[in-house]
Amino acid sequence: MVHLQLDDIENFAKENNIPIMQKDGIEFLVNYIKENNIKNILEIGSAIGYSAIKMALVNEDIKITTIEKDYDRYLMALDNIKKFNLNDRINIINNDALLVDIIDTFDLIFIDAAKSQYIKFFEKFDKNLKLGGVVISDNMSFHGLVLDDSKTNNRNTKQLVKKIRKYIEFLNNNNNYSTTFIKQGDGIAISKKNNAS
Repeated sequence: MVHLQLDDIENFAKENNIPIMQKDGIEFLVNYIKENNIKNILEIGSAIGYSAIKMALVNEDIKITTIEKDYDRYLMALDNIKKFNLNDRINIINNDALLVDIIDTFDLIFIDAAKSQYIKFFEKFDKNLKLGGVVISDNMSFHGLVLDDSKTNNRNTKQLVKKIRKYIEFLNNNNNYSTTFIKQGDGIAISKKNNAS
């Protein structure tokens, strides 16, 4: 039954052009959570709840706080989370993440929201990440355009690609974190908070 519902969410996202994580990207994330015994997660960008549900299903001890700015998507995410009976473990907030103040600390922060704001998200929620915790960022490849933006003539897309490159540079130069880039899904960055920071 659960698999059918996950398929439903995947199909709905595809049909309605709602960006959710690519299959091998979400599988990588889910395995990472499993292998590293992650229990508390903050997600920036819920969309319709797909990745939060996938992460919560890894282990019943997992608690997730997820933030979604778009009200319609927030309502859909809320509905999907309820269908999986996960509302006691997934707390969804309808707001702009940059306006939300959170006091909890997390083992993992997952960023998959407005690409142009990645640096701001990272800096804002740094205080909420435990030492030795990780920030995982999606879309580092942005459909291959980060390596080669000659594939698009769209000015907005080129601007976005520039912002992602700037974020990658920011991660590489951040001495408080050690970042590894993984070629899964649409490109994933894993930034581990150094204990010495």
